[in-house]
Amino acid sequence: MSSQPVSVKGSGGAGGAPLRMLWPFALALAVAAFMHFVVGPNFNGTVVQVLLFAGINITLAVSLTMVNGFTGQFSIGHAGFMAVGGYVAGGLVYYLSARFFDSPQIAFHGGILSAGADYRPDPDHPLPLLSRGDLIMIGSCLAGGLVAAGAGYVVGLPTLRLRGDYLAIVTLGFGEIVRVIFQGTGPQVLFTKAQEMRDTPLHQLAWKLGGAQGFNFIPIYATLFWVFLLASITVAAALRLKYSSPGRAMISIREDEVAAQAMGVNVTRYKVRAFVLASFFAGLAGALAALSIGQMNASAYGFIKSFDFIIMIVLGGMGSISGAVLAATVLTILPEALRQFDSYRMIAYALLLIIIMILRPQGLFGIREVWELGPVRRLLARAGRGGSAA
Repeated sequence: MSSQPVSVKGSGGAGGAPLRMLWPFALALAVAAFMHFVVGPNFNGTVVQVLLFAGINITLAVSLTMVNGFTGQFSIGHAGFMAVGGYVAGGLVYYLSARFFDSPQIAFHGGILSAGADYRPDPDHPLPLLSRGDLIMIGSCLAGGLVAAGAGYVVGLPTLRLRGDYLAIVTLGFGEIVRVIFQGTGPQVLFTKAQEMRDTPLHQLAWKLGGAQGFNFIPIYATLFWVFLLASITVAAALRLKYSSPGRAMISIREDEVAAQAMGVNVTRYKVRAFVLASFFAGLAGALAALSIGQMNASAYGFIKSFDFIIMIVLGGMGSISGAVLAATVLTILPEALRQFDSYRMIAYALLLIIIMILRPQGLFGIREVWELGPVRRLLARAGRGGSAA
């Protein structure tokens, strides 16, 4: 009697495909909700602000890993895309709030997910989960990300045929051009009445972004929920990309660009894809940065800011997503933890980086993820054997 193969539908078949696509987003929502409702209320404003910066830096470091780590390029203009997203989102939220609400300046019209850690519910005036202000914020952040992605495409398409130092110089120039452009914008328009805003066409305000004085009075909507939701989605997207066919093609470019091209990989296309995707997430991170501190100043987004993100991915390991997450977290928290040693904290911080680079020149995790390291794999295998025996 011949045996016939049996097809079983399960989590690994077609029936489980939607679940496999949705569970990373469900996990991202769970992480964001935990940070907002559990972690935030139990810490003071300074700790919450540091956690906000850590979440934003995680997004920026992981997104830069898609370019510098996956395709092996050397981009040092990441802060430029962050500035584009921040100015676009900040300008839209400020001017649209002035148009749609009665209090145009520092107007908070968010729901529970946008209320800060010090929010205390009012039984007489409860906040909704999401409000009209939240929708403006979400739309503005997406607009900032898309404009940053468009800028990444415009910069990447003609320049990513370059390699090494030449590409670094071009991206450095792009970052400086963005900074100079925003510093040359017109003065911010401060409305005292919402009707004045409604009578002013929006196209006349597109260039009124504060100039050298910065763009201020942006309504603060970005809380731990939104910041860590974006960080979790960025990590999930980067992991999916790394282990997908396009991700493998990008990694082959990093390992040997000539061999990858000989095997039929469209080198320029995959470089541009990685650049656009990284720019999109950098724009979203810049938008949340603007909406977390309530201001944007182009002078803070020069090449030194870009080097901060490069240090994070080099320290974590070029190509390691979990390494970028760990390094971004440590390098955000460490300077604040050493603040009590104000006279020596920058010396200690620099010495720590030097020691790590001497002992681990490939970074903390190299090109691997934390679960691919030998001790962690042995621990997981031991746990798996114990679970199967039980």
